[in-house]
Parts: sequence; structure tokens; C-alpha cells
Amino acid sequence: MRKVAGIFIVLMLVSLFVACPTRTNIGDIVSNPSRFQDKEVAVAGTVENSFGVAVPIFRGSGGGIYKLDDGTGEIWVVTNKGVPSRGTKVGVKGKIQNGITINGKNYGLALIEEDRKFKRD
Repeated sequence: MRKVAGIFIVLMLVSLFVACPTRTNIGDIVSNPSRFQDKEVAVAGTVENSFGVAVPIFRGSGGGIYKLDDGTGEIWVVTNKGVPSRGTKVGVKGKIQNGITINGKNYGLALIEEDRKFKRD
């Protein structure tokens, strides 16, 4: 029984590490967006600007868009949660999409947020 439990724990840990995307520089995404199109990525940086708006690609009325800068580039992040305020340091996981239009404004390349963590200094 212990052997089965040990194997189960090892399999769970392996699947956890395989499922987590490695951190990507925003500059790499911006310089070659087709390479990352519809792929899950993880980025981290500082919020430069944010707008709380109804996001039509998500069901419900919450959400918005914010610009994230990691020092190598900037990318818009679309969220169905509340937007973080300017200066906040966050880590974001999501999928890259091109041609995002919200409320009639085209934001071009964007990351569709699936998960977010706030970073502490």
C-alpha cells in the first residue's frame, strides 16, 4: 500500500511540474507573437496602466484590461477579475491572442489571463 501511495505522489508532482509553463519574457512574445499564439505562458512585471471594463470575451460584467511591463517589453492582459492598480507587481499565466478588440478599441496582442499572483518586494 505504501508503494502505491508513493507512486501516486510522484505522479502528482510530475504532472504539477509539467502543467506549469515556464516564465517567458514579454519582449520575446512581442518580437515573435506567432510562436506564442494560443499557447499558455507565464509572465511577471509591473502594471503600467489599467481599465476596468465589461469584457465581451468573458461572460459576466466584471473584468478589464491592464498593461504589464517586465523591462523587456509591454503586453496588455485581459482579465475577468478586477484589474490591479498602477505600480502593482504581478505574475500572470494565460494564453496569447492577437487582435483583441474591447469596446471598439483594438489592443492588438494580449494575454488572456487564467491565473494571477501578486508579487511581494
